[in-house]
Amino acid sequence: MEATDLESGIIALIIIFLLLFIDVFIRIFLVFYIPRNRKPTAALAWLLLIVIAPLLGTILFLVIGSTKLSRKRRHMQRQIDYQYQRFNNNLRQAGLAAKMDSHYGGTAQLVERLTSLAPTSGNSFRIINGYDTIITDMAQAISRGQSYVYVEFFALALDEATEPFFDALELAIRRGVKVYVLFDTLGSRKYPRYKEMKRRLTDMGAQWRSVLPISFKPGRYNRPDLRNHRKIVVVDNTDAYIGSLNMIDKTYHRKDDIYYVELATHLKGPSANQAAAVFASNWYGETGEMLRHYMKNATKNARGKNVVQLLPSGPGYPWRNNLKAFVDLINGAHESVIITNPYLVPDESLLSAITSAALRGVHVSILNSEAMDQWMVGHAQRSYYEQLIKAGVEISLYKKPLLVHSKYLAIDKKVAIIGSSNLDIRSFELNLECSAIIYEAKAARKLYKQHMEDRKNSNLIKLEQWRKRSRWQRFLDSVARLTSALQ
Repeated sequence: MEATDLESGIIALIIIFLLLFIDVFIRIFLVFYIPRNRKPTAALAWLLLIVIAPLLGTILFLVIGSTKLSRKRRHMQRQIDYQYQRFNNNLRQAGLAAKMDSHYGGTAQLVERLTSLAPTSGNSFRIINGYDTIITDMAQAISRGQSYVYVEFFALALDEATEPFFDALELAIRRGVKVYVLFDTLGSRKYPRYKEMKRRLTDMGAQWRSVLPISFKPGRYNRPDLRNHRKIVVVDNTDAYIGSLNMIDKTYHRKDDIYYVELATHLKGPSANQAAAVFASNWYGETGEMLRHYMKNATKNARGKNVVQLLPSGPGYPWRNNLKAFVDLINGAHESVIITNPYLVPDESLLSAITSAALRGVHVSILNSEAMDQWMVGHAQRSYYEQLIKAGVEISLYKKPLLVHSKYLAIDKKVAIIGSSNLDIRSFELNLECSAIIYEAKAARKLYKQHMEDRKNSNLIKLEQWRKRSRWQRFLDSVARLTSALQ
């Protein structure tokens, strides 16, 4: 019996030693592995979680630790970039690749290096606000379509507000127009009539796919919260819409009283071809089919005088395209930086760019909202307000119950950026986004005017007042800020 007890004790010690060895080995391995190609703040957040809760932290890291799309999708993006370069060559031969002045030539070159999309000349634009107005404008453009329609939204829902849009798609198909529809798998399925919406698309004859379905196949796995957040509508290479609006009722079918304010730009000219090219990249990623409509008619449609460049970004690219472009433009600002965005959770580079601009005398104005539709993001962004205000940034909160969901920047009243991208880590790291850069003073002045008009229905935050928040509010802000780094 004593020998048996001794052997059992030795076996138990060996098991304990092995478990400790494995635990220490995993921790040491993760200490070296996690910081690789990852921002220091994100790496520290992950390591802190693993130290506090080793099993939970390790499992979470294995499931959502990578911020990149699968190897297959990244390979497909490189193939798309090659097609974009061929498109650029066609534009240059047609004289439609814009020759930029020295001031913003560097930004345009940066964006082209990041995205393989060159700045284009011969464009015209309109800026549209008003929720139902944007939907009506899109439906009218679809009603004029003769060849194809591309539709891509994070959230696509069938409801009373969007019925005219679906009617326009159905009528277009009856005329012989090909309709292609993409919507995010998780971004759309939570809304009412989801199954009915898919049946409607099928019955009308549209070709459609839900984007980034969850898959656990080797080489195809994407962390579940990598999402397609783009909002794009293109008709016949003649009309393109880029902006913040999802195709859903302005209440998003919420149970509270929040409803949304949106803004979009209507583009004509070669920039519409670029918007079609961005859609084609997503269609290729979901179906393996390469759409080439964007290669046609760029010269025919180039009737405007403005320079526009599309800025797609997302985890399929090696760089954070949108972040780099935004930081570059803000760092180059001399007079003003206007930011309207519902979610501002800056990383170190963006925070430094904004505060540095304010400290060197640039007028920096940020518009957020009092209403919070995402608790964690709302508190995380509020944790930055004091630091921003101290630097001289003006921060205004749009009054409840409206939530300003518009996403735009205006730099020195000379350059405008409109699109789907928020200014948070999710939009920089995890979401596929698309913005339009309009190198045109008229566009920037319109956005500046819109921003200042919206400030009239907002409350400007005073530093003394902000410091009087309760300790509980400060605690929630700090916790949310910490978790926001866990990417």
